[in-house]
Amino acid sequence: MNSMLFAYLFSAGAVVLAEMGDKTQLLAMAFATKYKASKVMLGVFIATVFNHGLAVAVGNYLTRFDSAQIWIQGIASLSFLFFGLWTIRGDRLEGEENRTTKYGPVITVTVAFFLAEMGDKTQLATIALSAKFPVSPVGILMGTTTGMLIADAIGIIFGIILCKRIPERKIKLVSAGAFILFGLIGTYQTAHEQLHLSPPVIAAILIGLTALTSIAAYFIIKSDRESSLSSITGSHCNVK
Repeated sequence: MNSMLFAYLFSAGAVVLAEMGDKTQLLAMAFATKYKASKVMLGVFIATVFNHGLAVAVGNYLTRFDSAQIWIQGIASLSFLFFGLWTIRGDRLEGEENRTTKYGPVITVTVAFFLAEMGDKTQLATIALSAKFPVSPVGILMGTTTGMLIADAIGIIFGIILCKRIPERKIKLVSAGAFILFGLIGTYQTAHEQLHLSPPVIAAILIGLTALTSIAAYFIIKSDRESSLSSITGSHCNVK
């Protein structure tokens, strides 16, 4: 498969997974109760292009340090385990949906999304993806932007237009599982192809990472509280 196409599909899928139950998906749903969905999606698109363009530039820049390639690839792979745990924990809005400007809904949504994405899981995942696929920065940017639009459209359609509660817990667990699997596969590739470790050592590393990730996931799930996604959906549908 063409490297750019693979990078596009992989990054699009990764961002769709990352966005399920994420703060910016909740933000899209909140704005969709105030503005037309088309204007919300346009604002999301503009903000994502700028935000993820910055992330791709950072990730691509990191790959220029040849002496640190093994570390960069290793950290990028391990970061997917972290993103998996972050997905389980989920996000909550902290007033971003109340942000307004005098320039209309598109600019309002664009500014709110750009700021909400700074340092967010999806932006960090974009940096990791760009470091993992350094030869396809355009494919990564196109893929992450597509993934963001798909995930936020799903939130708006199901949560606002159809007034149906998304089974967030199940989606978060599936998404987290996929991220963790990506992280383990990436760790194996780094250990085998770049560090040239022996199979027993690689197996021990993967078993240890799986055990630690499982323990962390257990405690996160145990302390998980009721999602704010259902409250946003419910409040809108009760008014209609």
